[in-house]
Amino acid sequence: MVTELTDEISGLLPAGAAGATMNRPSFSLRNRIERALFMLVWALAASWTPPPLHTWRCLLLRLCGSRIGRGVKLYGSTAIWHPANLQIEDGATVGPRVRIYNQGLISIGAGAIISQDVHLCASSHDVSDPNFQLLLKPIRIGSRAWIAADAFVGPGVTVGEGAVLGARGVAVRDLEPWNIYRGNPAAIVKQRKLL
Repeated sequence: MVTELTDEISGLLPAGAAGATMNRPSFSLRNRIERALFMLVWALAASWTPPPLHTWRCLLLRLCGSRIGRGVKLYGSTAIWHPANLQIEDGATVGPRVRIYNQGLISIGAGAIISQDVHLCASSHDVSDPNFQLLLKPIRIGSRAWIAADAFVGPGVTVGEGAVLGARGVAVRDLEPWNIYRGNPAAIVKQRKLL
């Protein structure tokens, strides 16, 4: 089970505190240092590695605070915003050039497939707040789900077990288990049935 990150744990700062302006950082100094160190480690030790070195890249992510299961395949071209906000269960695949913008928590279920060039975005802003407060909205991708090439999964979306989001689809609301979706915004095409 995935636990929610509190603002204190995530390092999120309130936008309106102490006369803050739009130019104020959204995250604590500790959070920013952790991310900078991770970017350095990833650039030097993972981003250039050949595709078969999934185990090595997963080890680096674990050392940087991610919760990564066994048999996970993850490519060096994957862009991860903050490893501490990432959970990937056994046997999942994260394809080349996936953008994991995990200011909020992102969890990927067992056996799920995130295809190339997918963008997962787990945060937004409160457009009614004059300080434009950042909002962390976790993404949950269920076991055996498939997010096809170049798709977008937005803040707070839960992709149900076995659901499919077609290529270039845009999920801005929850996707029900064992259904196939496509389009922008994603709409059900039919049920998914395994042979």
